[in-house]
Amino acid sequence: MSEDSPRPKKQDEGLPAYMGTFADLMSLLMCFFVLLLSFAEMDALKYKMVVKSLDNAFGVQREVIADAVPVGTSIIAQEYSPGEPKPTPLKVVRQETIDDTREKIKVTMDEEEVARQQAQEIAEETQKFREALDEEIKEGLIEVESQFSRIVIRIRENGSFPSGDARLNPGFKPILRKIHDVLVGTGGQIAVAGHTDDVPINTPRYRSNWELSTSRATSVVHELLEPGDMKPERFVLEGYADTKPLVPNNSPENRAINRRVEIIVLKSPVEESLTRSIDELINEHDAVDGSVSTIIER
Repeated sequence: MSEDSPRPKKQDEGLPAYMGTFADLMSLLMCFFVLLLSFAEMDALKYKMVVKSLDNAFGVQREVIADAVPVGTSIIAQEYSPGEPKPTPLKVVRQETIDDTREKIKVTMDEEEVARQQAQEIAEETQKFREALDEEIKEGLIEVESQFSRIVIRIRENGSFPSGDARLNPGFKPILRKIHDVLVGTGGQIAVAGHTDDVPINTPRYRSNWELSTSRATSVVHELLEPGDMKPERFVLEGYADTKPLVPNNSPENRAINRRVEIIVLKSPVEESLTRSIDELINEHDAVDGSVSTIIER
């Protein structure tokens, strides 16, 4: 080798100098993470809860394959999902509510029909009383009239009772027998009411007009029940004294009109029919309430 040729560079032996610093840094980092790991505690339950909350928060789309075309079961409960429909108790109540409008119309129609039949029946029975008591009506001893739901047979004091007494005149008993014969074939409750004028009475037998009016009504009831073919349960006894006059008690003629005994045949099939219809509605409503309560309990 000549003296003029360049001399080769001397190369350092071993690793570069920066590798020592890098190795120290990596060692320190490893020690740091080892310490962190030793200080940490793994809670598997909390980990699962965190994962579950994330799952619910972000959601997971699932594909549900329906076996058949969804069909609604009713107009109200419209669940078209393939899952099992679970209507609320409120929806069940709506589906099982009674159509009360139709029931009310039915009750009204039934009431009108019964009212027509009642009016016809009262007119026919009133005519029977008038035919049986035609002579007594002409003589002014009896009056027969029909009102809304009853027939009134009005017995005047003249010829029926002595003045101030409640014992029937013997000659008037055949007239009561005629009334009895018509009442036997007539339905309904029978009210017998006694009335007097406003002249006070105070005798050893009757302390007031109250006792006189009640005693006269009692005498008529006993005479009607004497044949034994009418049930006592049909009769109602009433005494009004001078509290319900037909005309003002301002003359002897008017007082004579007010002294009377009335036999009243009470007929109220319209009310009974309406009551039965209302009871049926109440029973059906109670049945629906019971079914709804059962559903709610379930």
